[in-house]
Order: sequence, then structure tokens, then C-alpha cells
Amino acid sequence: MAATARTPRDTWIEEGLRALAAGGPDAVRVDVLAKTLGATRGSFYWHFKNREALLEALLDTWEQKGADQIIARIEAEGTDARDKVRLLGTVVPLSPLMPVDLAIRDWARRDPAVAERLRRVDNRRMGYLRTLFSSFCPDPGDAEARSMLVFSLAIANQSLAADHSTHSRAEVLALATEHLLT
Repeated sequence: MAATARTPRDTWIEEGLRALAAGGPDAVRVDVLAKTLGATRGSFYWHFKNREALLEALLDTWEQKGADQIIARIEAEGTDARDKVRLLGTVVPLSPLMPVDLAIRDWARRDPAVAERLRRVDNRRMGYLRTLFSSFCPDPGDAEARSMLVFSLAIANQSLAADHSTHSRAEVLALATEHLLT
């Protein structure tokens, strides 16, 4: 008899992130994920002690992909600070991870531990932006304001439903970012 292949841990996490983005933490249910993946609950418990362990893994993955990987990518691809801000202005708002980010922001309103995690990640992101802007903005207040505006654009982009007449959303984001670089 052939051994049954287990659903990989990363597959559980990716499906959990999709569920989180679609319906918040209450939508991350082991039985629903198992059915969606065509997997058994036993496969889940092979990788995770319980649902709380999966939720923690989702937060870890979001933090790693939404901060560590993005910063590493921008550092690898960007040539100077302005170029790195331009890249952030295009990569982050259009990232498939942004719906997860918004779900975590909503979750953080009800869960102090998630709120603390969000604060840590946002502080890391803002710190990176401050470093970039400080390299060409001698006024610390100006660097802070520009950092806040870029960060706010990335977050708000997911919530806006407005059309932009003759420009695409990506073009408007690029124009807004350019205004902050002058």
C-alpha cells in the first residue's frame, strides 16, 4: 500500500492567508481549509498543534513576506534611495499580500497581541522609509511626512474604489510617489 502524501505546511499557510484575507481570522477554520485543499484534518495536525498555531504561522508568514522579503527585494533591485522609494510605491500597493495586510489591520482592532505585532511590523516599515527619505531630505520632519504619505498610499490604495479618469491606478500611484521625491 502506497503512503498517502501529506499536504505541505506551506500549502496550509497559503490557503490560510487566502481565508484570512477573504474573511478575517474567523474564516480560518481547519475543517474548511481541509475541504478546500482536499486534505485531512490529520494532515493539518501533522504540521500544527492547533488552530492557534496556524494563526501564529500566518502572522509569521505575513511579517516575513510583508516586511523582510519586500525590504530585501527593494534593496536588491533599487539603485539609490529615490529609486527604492519608486519601487516601494509600485511593488507594495499592488502586492497580492495587501488584502492580508488589511485583514490583519482589522483583526488588530480586536486582538491586542495582533495589534502589537502590527505595530512592530509598521514600525519596521516606517523605519525603512525614514532611512530612505533621510538620505535626500535633510529636514527630519519632511522625511517623516514623506514616509507617512508613502506608507498611507500603500494602505489606502486597497480601500479606494475611485476611478482615475484617463489614468490607471498604477499610473496614479507612480505620479503620487514622484511628487514625494521632489
